[in-house]
Amino acid sequence: MNTMKAAWYKTFGTANEVLEVGNWKTPEPVHGEVKIRIHASGVNPSDTKKRAGANPALLDLGPVIPHSDGAGIIEAVGKGVPSSRIGERVWVWNAQYGRQEGTAAEYICLPSDQAARMPDNASYEAGAMMAIPAMTAHRAVFADGNITGKNILITGGAGRVGYYAIQWAKYFGAQVIATASSESSRAECARAGADLIVGHPSEMVNKEIMEFTKGNKIDRVVEGDFGANFLPVLDIIKTSGVIASYSSMTDMNPSIPFVRMMFLDLTLRLVLVYAMPNEAKKKAMADITEFLSMNRLHNRIAATYPLDEVAQAHLAIEKGGNNGSVILTL
Repeated sequence: MNTMKAAWYKTFGTANEVLEVGNWKTPEPVHGEVKIRIHASGVNPSDTKKRAGANPALLDLGPVIPHSDGAGIIEAVGKGVPSSRIGERVWVWNAQYGRQEGTAAEYICLPSDQAARMPDNASYEAGAMMAIPAMTAHRAVFADGNITGKNILITGGAGRVGYYAIQWAKYFGAQVIATASSESSRAECARAGADLIVGHPSEMVNKEIMEFTKGNKIDRVVEGDFGANFLPVLDIIKTSGVIASYSSMTDMNPSIPFVRMMFLDLTLRLVLVYAMPNEAKKKAMADITEFLSMNRLHNRIAATYPLDEVAQAHLAIEKGGNNGSVILTL
């Protein structure tokens, strides 16, 4: 039996207690799949939450090789996939969504359309950031139409998703206001291209924003902590505006002032990269490929770890405060 090096967990728990590294059966591609030699595996909060037990049914089918993001090179293809794909550098999405084997391994087999071509000038580490951080940001910014000339508020602009959201919004012609909680976070927002950087939403911050926009309210909000921020945001969002939120960690089940929001004719869009419509994924992949090829995306690495130190990588995500992505290199 051919084996590869991989990380996995058989029970839920803390990273140091349950993550194992060793030999695993090397997968082979079936019809419609490609076999990818993984060179970089992206670690995201969803990976650490699943390992901790957020989805109790996850282990019903056996151990899990974690991580949904990654990048590598196609080494073999299954029937129905052109052999011309062999040798192609790719980044992958949804690698461990609805399946047991993710990217924390030397090899993975995935449906061919889940392996997006990666330009030669892009690093494998950059490719391992494209799925959850960059695609989530793309969906949050573009899901509700043209943004040219719009005022967009991006909360938590120094975060993994917020940093890409600033870049997408700026490149496509929006005026971008970002929130940050520290001087280092402000510097990150500035590096991404934000036009105005303020503290977290509050009455004082709202006044600063409205002065900057000359009294024009916010067209769209890309929200990184919905439960903490949505009440002050309601004071500055336009009628028929959009709040696109991908997280609500401070209050995971917030109550909302329905009548007030209804009279604002608001759109509340909840963004989950795993559930994005196929057309949205295709558009995100096309823009990501173009921007990577032109070196127009700035991609940040907070830390890299070898596969043997996968537990330390998970702990780094759980600790927080990372200006960029945490990557396993294989």
